[in-house]
Amino acid sequence: MEFDPENLEQSAIYKLLTGAVIPRPIGWISSVSEDGINNLAPFSFFNAIGDDPPHVMFSTVRGNNTNKDTLNNVLSTKQFVVNMVTEELVEQMNMTSQSIPSDESEFELAGLTPIASVKVKPMRVKESPITFECELVHHYSLENHKFGGATMIVGKIIMMHIDESVLLDNYKINMNTYKPVARLAGSNYSKIGEIFSIKRS
Repeated sequence: MEFDPENLEQSAIYKLLTGAVIPRPIGWISSVSEDGINNLAPFSFFNAIGDDPPHVMFSTVRGNNTNKDTLNNVLSTKQFVVNMVTEELVEQMNMTSQSIPSDESEFELAGLTPIASVKVKPMRVKESPITFECELVHHYSLENHKFGGATMIVGKIIMMHIDESVLLDNYKINMNTYKPVARLAGSNYSKIGEIFSIKRS
């Protein structure tokens, strides 16, 4: 079957896109408001986009033409932190996806420990074994949207924090101890399953 997005309801587009593009890593983004309120929210439109120098991106939807707190904070302070999600943290990550008043912190809601970053103001999630401190370098809002669209944020990683428990020799990550979680469609998530290798020619 063929589908023209121009002729589909938004809910259908979302289901097809998020069901087809899987698994997606989760960017658990911490930010801070100008008033000093810590914010933490997960985004599955997230990935690394380069290593020279290292950059990541995430995208936040703007339902009803309204910015989420994360977007407002990042555009205001030009900083954010990516906290990677593991099997042990998935329930707390899910809690932080709730909409709560802007003057409340998801760290407290989910019982997580905020710890200071080295180069940026937003706090890191102490329980996350891998965190990246980032500076905003670019943002782009989708054009010709009908319901608010989305804004993509590109950040430069200026500090990496890797717990020794997930680090192997030669800067490799130990997948057996890291145990990352990825986003599927609907309320579904995935763990790392069978791993196979194909050598490049």
